[in-house]
Amino acid sequence: MNRPINPRLVLLLAILLPGAGHVAIGQVLRGLCFVLFAILLMVLTYVTTTPDQSFIGRHAGGLFVWALSITDAYKLAKIRWEAFRRAGVRG
Repeated sequence: MNRPINPRLVLLLAILLPGAGHVAIGQVLRGLCFVLFAILLMVLTYVTTTPDQSFIGRHAGGLFVWALSITDAYKLAKIRWEAFRRAGVRG
């Protein structure tokens, strides 16, 4: 089993760029799907809101998907990290 990436590093990557955490742990397609939906929902909420809304309000859909991608990438990295750690203790 290859040594997994530290979940804290994955968390940092996921915070910096949507999908980057997934790419770091080897789930490129999942990361690209998160990027696609983040962009799609950012555009959708931007188009459907009024100009007097704040930046966060105008991009809320995409930011929500980005937040989901952060927690998902961290969770997956943590699971792999713990499995690797436990396998190393037994083996």
